[in-house]
Amino acid sequence: MQYFVVMIDYGRRGREAVVDPEMTRRQVVARVASGEYGNISFVHEVVESAVADITGEILAEAALPGMSLPDADMQANALDHARDLRKHEPL
Repeated sequence: MQYFVVMIDYGRRGREAVVDPEMTRRQVVARVASGEYGNISFVHEVVESAVADITGEILAEAALPGMSLPDADMQANALDHARDLRKHEPL
């Protein structure tokens, strides 16, 4: 059995793992390229009992070379930083 796990990071709102055993690699690439899957933390390919991190490969196939793992977390980091700054503001 082979399937893909796409982890989407929503920043402060949390993360979502999209797991669909019927989704093919081509469909994952198409969804990344269309923007349906944004702020991707990672993409794992699970084959039998082996797991492989294929995030870079999927992003390259989707023709999104400017987006890398650090870029995916930048928005979440900015939101978290802004929240931390508000904690220290005078009331």
